[in-house]
Amino acid sequence: MNDLIPQFGGTLWTLAAFFVALAVIVTVHEFGHYYIGRLSGIRAEVFSVGFGPRLLSRRDRRGTLWQVAAIPLGGYVRFLGDANAASAGPGRAVDPAVRRQTLTGAPLWARFATLLAGPVFNFILSILIFGGFAIFQGIPVEQPQVGTIAEAPPGVVNELRPGDVVLAVGGQPVRDWGGIAQAAETLPPAPWHDWRVLRDGSEITVRGPDPMPARISGVAPRSAAADAGLRAGDVVMAIGGQPVSRFTQMREAVEAAEGQPLALQVWRPGAGVADYTLVPKMQDLPAEGGGYERRWLIGVTGGESFFSPATRSAGPLEALWLGGAQTWGIVTSSLSGMWAMISGQIGTCNLGGAISIAESTGQAASAGGGNFLWWIAVLSAAIGFLNLLPIPVLDGGHLLFYTWEALTGRPPSDKALSLLTAIGMAAVLSLMIFGLTNDLFCP
Repeated sequence: MNDLIPQFGGTLWTLAAFFVALAVIVTVHEFGHYYIGRLSGIRAEVFSVGFGPRLLSRRDRRGTLWQVAAIPLGGYVRFLGDANAASAGPGRAVDPAVRRQTLTGAPLWARFATLLAGPVFNFILSILIFGGFAIFQGIPVEQPQVGTIAEAPPGVVNELRPGDVVLAVGGQPVRDWGGIAQAAETLPPAPWHDWRVLRDGSEITVRGPDPMPARISGVAPRSAAADAGLRAGDVVMAIGGQPVSRFTQMREAVEAAEGQPLALQVWRPGAGVADYTLVPKMQDLPAEGGGYERRWLIGVTGGESFFSPATRSAGPLEALWLGGAQTWGIVTSSLSGMWAMISGQIGTCNLGGAISIAESTGQAASAGGGNFLWWIAVLSAAIGFLNLLPIPVLDGGHLLFYTWEALTGRPPSDKALSLLTAIGMAAVLSLMIFGLTNDLFCP
């Protein structure tokens, strides 16, 4: 019985993190609908966080009921005249005097703006979070200058200091950050190399660590490494009893194992050396020349030495630009991944469902508040994109109907709306069941 307690606690933590992330993303999405609808003259009757029985509520001076409901699996805005929480299908009959305040009775531009606002607000949330990281964490300076020094395991020599500007590694000239990685390609793995640096106005040679050690800088959610409990900052000392000192050696060992369990000896700052067993997972990855390739992975990123780059503060406009670029990257990768599944370039197991999203959210929260906030930004951008798909019951389906109305001068008939809404609901439910099936049965 005692063995079940940690697992039960982990499940509660995963669910709590998932519900918090979902509440934030859905609330922002629905607030976009509500706020732009209000500005467009459309009246909201209910703004709900969650579904089902009402727990807390308050009615504002505009007549909108704000409520928190018992089932924390989303939320909705119900506008005046809506037949249901999804604003789908023919609306309810209302007094002609207030028809302009309904979603169906508002001008086409107001309806289009109101529906588009939900996904747009999701994108704005992602941009603001990513931009916030750029402001508060800074971005690396262009020249390869040492920022902070990281703790290293015994045997690793590191005489670098904050402020050092790297000029060469192992006799290989370095002009930018990419030059350090290029130097690693020509140098043998070793506990230390000669680093030529500019320090206090003078060029000196010091002993520094391998330019690309087997140090983990990030762990992907739901990966073999995350399942085993590896963290950023861990250093892999050996795999299968063979010493490892460079990140590329890890990659080679994982690929050579071909899915068989790997025994890792890992050093962790403040904790020392411990043993872990990982089972690599086969994944589809974008190939450099286009298309996709299948590789065995354990789900870690690395290649960073035992120091962090010196950073500079990003201005507000630059931060927003960087946040927008990251958000756009999530949208384009989601689109390319979806097309790759449809066209058969990658397997359908790449589509996860609610369980995989919840597990990933729990692991992100366990890795720290910053990781959790970053994951919320990723999910918000992905959900914004999914809501724009032209499927009835989703925002994209409504926008498709409005586009039809703009082109033909009349909306789809009530019968057509009801039929298409039923088809859209069936498609969404089928997709959810398919993703859940993948969560349960895909390796």
